[in-house]
Amino acid sequence: MVVRSEESIKPIPIEDAEQAFIQPLITRFDGALNIELRRISIKPGGRIPAHLHPEIEHVQYVLKGRYLVKIGQEIHEVKPGDAILIPPNTVHYYENNGDEEAVFLCTIPRKEYTTVTL
Repeated sequence: MVVRSEESIKPIPIEDAEQAFIQPLITRFDGALNIELRRISIKPGGRIPAHLHPEIEHVQYVLKGRYLVKIGQEIHEVKPGDAILIPPNTVHYYENNGDEEAVFLCTIPRKEYTTVTL
């Protein structure tokens, strides 16, 4: 069993992104057998560039802020309480044009995967 607070995990800059950070809250290294949980934050003006993961889908839940997420050909403005499904092999990106930090939780399968930056 693992219980930890987000304050105990230092935010790590996301590669190729601007003002975006990841905190691995629960991972395979904690003994998670099937899923991993991450906290993602994007500062105002920050962005995560277009990319895809051929092998995995992932699910996200917005905690704070409003931001744009492009999934495939559609752009959505998301807000706290919104849930997002990104299918495998689907191009997606994030952009925080607001004045407030955007924060969301992201769950992924516990398996090796690749990130293809476009």
